[in-house]
Amino acid sequence: MPMWGIPGLAFIYNVHNNWMLNVVAHEPDSVGAVLIRALEPLSRIELMMANRRVNNIIKLTSGPGRLTRAFKIDKELNCVDLTRSESPLFIMDGEVVHEIGSSHRIGVKRDLDEELRFYIRGNPFVSVSERRIKPSNQP
Repeated sequence: MPMWGIPGLAFIYNVHNNWMLNVVAHEPDSVGAVLIRALEPLSRIELMMANRRVNNIIKLTSGPGRLTRAFKIDKELNCVDLTRSESPLFIMDGEVVHEIGSSHRIGVKRDLDEELRFYIRGNPFVSVSERRIKPSNQP
């Protein structure tokens, strides 16, 4: 299973008929991955809209299933090295973001005490907006 593999690999699995894109990320001799829940589309937007059959850019990639459908990501990309620009899917450097928010994970009934969901504050492409996130100090 890729989650126990080398950090930087894609770990793709299916939940409720949706592919989930994760990046393997963990300390040596450990296990872990980060679910990519949303992103802000910057180019090839028309192609992504055709893939999803939508014309609302805000809803185009604002959720893990929406994102994978827009990019046509499926199990064929499982274990791809996301650190290599030669890969069919890769992560590249971008602008530094200073306004990072955090919350408890979305869709997890029993979560850990620590907040493990991170997002860019105020970005309209976040999968669940800040106004819908329950503050950590409330039950």
